[in-house]
Amino acid sequence: MKNTKVLLTIAISSLVLMVVFALTMSIIAIRTVNKRPSLDHIVIQSHDIEFCDDIYFAGERVPLEMFNIRERYERELLSNTYFHSNTMLQLKRSKRWFPVIEPILKENGIPDDFKYLCVIESYLSNAVSPAGATGFWQFMKGTAEEFGLEISKEVDMRYNVELETKAACEYFHKAYDRFGSWTLTAAAYNAGSSRVSKFMKEQGASSYYDLLMSEETERYVFRILAIKTILENPEKYGFYISQTYEPYKYKTVTVDKSIDNLADFAKEHDITYKLLKVFNPWLRSNSLNVKEGKVYEIKIPKEPFNITHGHIMNLIGNDEFLCNDSLVNNNEI
Repeated sequence: MKNTKVLLTIAISSLVLMVVFALTMSIIAIRTVNKRPSLDHIVIQSHDIEFCDDIYFAGERVPLEMFNIRERYERELLSNTYFHSNTMLQLKRSKRWFPVIEPILKENGIPDDFKYLCVIESYLSNAVSPAGATGFWQFMKGTAEEFGLEISKEVDMRYNVELETKAACEYFHKAYDRFGSWTLTAAAYNAGSSRVSKFMKEQGASSYYDLLMSEETERYVFRILAIKTILENPEKYGFYISQTYEPYKYKTVTVDKSIDNLADFAKEHDITYKLLKVFNPWLRSNSLNVKEGKVYEIKIPKEPFNITHGHIMNLIGNDEFLCNDSLVNNNEI
């Protein structure tokens, strides 16, 4: 009987504790819910975008008074503003590659705004599209060869930023001579001059902004305008960049004789085969056949871009090396 009373007392105590615990948790839950903000009080981390009515592409005014033009521009501006990771990368890369592209455009009489065309084409990288368009300016093989770019098993100059930019300038001049408009020239770069001419003839329109074309071409100039707007004033659109990709530093070696093994060539210049290809992506093989009378210019990286893991391992115990800020670089490879 005594044991039964003890067990009953324990059971009752346990039940009381369970009830108290349940009530306590219910009270905490109710208070937590009451503290949560209602939907009306939740702050959405985004906002509408303001922009001025005077927007220009290559010196040609964009007619934002037209409702569809304004909306098409705003669509691309919103898309790029809130496509954070991609736009951040473009901002970083532009600090490396615009100093390469801008002088070539200027030298060839092409408006500076065309550098933004390069951004939307490849995101300032040696991209290859599913259709085979290659390089910063996304030339197809036939078009590249038409504009003098060498393509073979060992060499593809679409991967040479300087030469491909010059070829793009030739294309722009040819299209501008045909249309007399830089905006139509940009559209032709996307759709092809023949197709743009066909649209103009069929529709009886002479302005890019009045033409009905494929969605890609109709968005094309506005994508350029949007990225131009953001890259010219990134802080206004919420982009604060603390570190960018600095321009490459290199020396140029002139080659007029065949190279049987590019890995050995790289070692002779105290760099790796990989670094050689990073600075000269137009080298598409591990050898280079140089025909008589032909000359190639090969870039050899200079400090700090010439540092290899082998160098680091050899110097890892050197305090001066470890404290050298010039070797701590977040550059993109």
